[in-house]
Amino acid sequence: MNKLTPIALAMGALLSTNSIAQTIQGSIKDVKGNGIAHANITVEGMPNRIETDNSGAFKIENIDGDTIELNITADGFSHLTHVVKNKDGALPLELTLKRSAIEIIDVVASPLHLSNMESAMPVSVLAGEELRRQQSATLGDTLEKTVGVQSSFHGKVASTPIIRGLSGPRVLIAQNGLDVGDVSRVGPDHAVASEVSTAQQIEILRGPSTLMFGSGAIGGVVNVVDTRVPTSNETQGEWLVETTSVDNSKQGSFNVTSGAGSFAVYADGYWRESDSYTIPVPAKAGTTSIENSFKVENSQEKSSGFTVGTSYLFNNGYLGVAVEEFNRNYGVPGHTHEHNHEGAHDHNHENEGVVADLDQTRVQVQSEIRFNDSLFSQLNTRAAYTDYEHAEIEHGEVGTTFKNESKELRVDLKHNGWDEWDGALSFHYKNSEVSAQGLEAFTPPSEDTLFAFALMEEKRFGQFLVQLGGRAEHVELSAKSIRLPQVNIHSHNEGEQSDINIQQSTTFNDKYDFSPVSLSSGVVWDFTEGYNLGLSLSRSQRAPSASEVFSFGPHIGAGSYEVGALFSLNEEGGQKYFELSDKSIDVETSNNIDLTFRKTDGDIGLILNVFHNEVDNFYYQSATGLFAPSGHEHDDGSADEHSDDLPVYAFKSDDVTLNGFEAQLAWQATKSLNTTLFSDYVRARIKDGDNLPRTPPLRFGAKFNYQQTDWSANLDIIRYQKADRVSYLETKTDGYTMIDADVLYDLPYFNNSTAMYFKIKNLTNEEARVHTSFLKDVAPRAGRSFSVGFRGRF
Repeated sequence: MNKLTPIALAMGALLSTNSIAQTIQGSIKDVKGNGIAHANITVEGMPNRIETDNSGAFKIENIDGDTIELNITADGFSHLTHVVKNKDGALPLELTLKRSAIEIIDVVASPLHLSNMESAMPVSVLAGEELRRQQSATLGDTLEKTVGVQSSFHGKVASTPIIRGLSGPRVLIAQNGLDVGDVSRVGPDHAVASEVSTAQQIEILRGPSTLMFGSGAIGGVVNVVDTRVPTSNETQGEWLVETTSVDNSKQGSFNVTSGAGSFAVYADGYWRESDSYTIPVPAKAGTTSIENSFKVENSQEKSSGFTVGTSYLFNNGYLGVAVEEFNRNYGVPGHTHEHNHEGAHDHNHENEGVVADLDQTRVQVQSEIRFNDSLFSQLNTRAAYTDYEHAEIEHGEVGTTFKNESKELRVDLKHNGWDEWDGALSFHYKNSEVSAQGLEAFTPPSEDTLFAFALMEEKRFGQFLVQLGGRAEHVELSAKSIRLPQVNIHSHNEGEQSDINIQQSTTFNDKYDFSPVSLSSGVVWDFTEGYNLGLSLSRSQRAPSASEVFSFGPHIGAGSYEVGALFSLNEEGGQKYFELSDKSIDVETSNNIDLTFRKTDGDIGLILNVFHNEVDNFYYQSATGLFAPSGHEHDDGSADEHSDDLPVYAFKSDDVTLNGFEAQLAWQATKSLNTTLFSDYVRARIKDGDNLPRTPPLRFGAKFNYQQTDWSANLDIIRYQKADRVSYLETKTDGYTMIDADVLYDLPYFNNSTAMYFKIKNLTNEEARVHTSFLKDVAPRAGRSFSVGFRGRF
């Protein structure tokens, strides 16, 4: 017989599971003593969610542990946390929820329990009916009505979220807590490889979230949550079909979970197809036409995909795996050699649109194991392998192919209370190998490897909840075949000579090591019943991305010539040229203060966030006023020798300051009518006085929701103010007002599980050019749009 080693004996004692399972039962009521039907109850550390019956009663069986934390939520009510101690859960519980005008939803992205009304960090969650209402073809457009979040709006086909004025490599896009593994942060024309129609909720963590997700989350996180790795074998699912007039789109989606015994299975699928979308004015800003119909050419899209998953369920947790296939083929508007950056010129050659063909396969493994009577309470493991590829096609031929093979592992080990401190240790590994091949590959092949260790803790001191955390990383960034080409870089101003990069064309390899460290502290003060005040202080660091450092070449989809921070623009004898920079490549360091005031109970709810963010060594693209050839050779008879030039944008780093606010006031005016007023604003400027480019303008709006037993109606009115604080060579953008409305009716023939809905977007057919978009002058928002659809659940 093999002898047990001391380590094995120690682990066996540490992870002992000798406690006796118990049952907790009771009822959830409102302040008048009425039972609350369909309230959600979760046990901290367990994946399953229990729902109360029509009388508000519930029963949870086979619960282990001496101290059990229940988290209770219900639509229209405040969140409640109740702790059951000393195995007295057999006594019937009677818990009371108070009314709240703001929906309170738990966040699953964090290893610690938090919700949008309890954390020192500002968070938002889009779920349920609101998620289905806002659902769009892209992630950025789905979230654009969320406070503090706007969209890059790349012609409706590749829009990504902008959080507090930050996007790209500063905002992590995650799927169930792990990086989605695409190249959407490399360029604005690259779509996010995550589908919204099958998601259960989307979590937005505003401000630095580096403790949980790493330095790529220095500006925030968008986490798309689904149940592709099932945690329950209860049969349930959703389906949807819809058609829309503005782009003749048609779409359908479904997801279903089922199983038997110890096994659970999951499947989902979706399909969507649309034509180029119509707009109320000519696409090119400032032009006129006698035509009655206008379109943003080459904005068509086809998408499809499916996921299958399965899990093995056991008493103390589960282990599961899911495989996803994601496909998207979409036009990239604005790149018919009609240069779309400020300061660029226009030479339109018809039928030269670029098409992106995207394919991704993703395998995700997920497990949760709960321990009883031990030092640690739970071990959560998430791992993913992603194989991503997209080709940029012009004239039917592949010009450039982007690939990303990524591997990621995240392990969170929660411990039981240490002197009443609750927390988790986290280990994180991520490796990405990105390559771009072709004549217009503006970034060299690169590899990015991250190792990290983090600790997050929280403890309640009476009215105060204290949250602390720290994270240390080691990041290796390397690239092969970095190019410093001999290229014709010149100005279009008359009288200025055409300058050749006098540096000889060279190719070389390079490697950087970074050690980002992030620290965070926060406190939530429940200073009186129904109110709290949150303060968060953090210092976060980010290693620059490969595209920010090593780029040098034409970016076909974005219509620009991009030069990384490894190179500097110099002038000698009246000639401008790029050479290797003598400035070091350092980490970006962000120092942040967030102050949050919340009113959580009653018919009026309020959330007010004020933030100040100072970033040292901030990397961003700066217009140079110069141009470089795209590499195309078209014999189109054009008399303009610059017809194929692209504007040169160079990455540089400066110290910047960002500050602003987010405000949300909700009023439950009557039992049926809820009104929400909101506003957000960010001021982003370089410390020498210039403005950062493409900063979102001030925005404010109102949302009205009216609900009856079998129907509901919504009206959204949002005003975007004029963007007039612009950077060098950036043009101002006029303000506009967007009005959207929808009506939903529950069909009585299917036990209220099926509904028909009707939507109108841009009711007044407003010309709306998005200031944060690279394509604002050639691709405004869609015109008036009508949608009709059916959706159901079972």
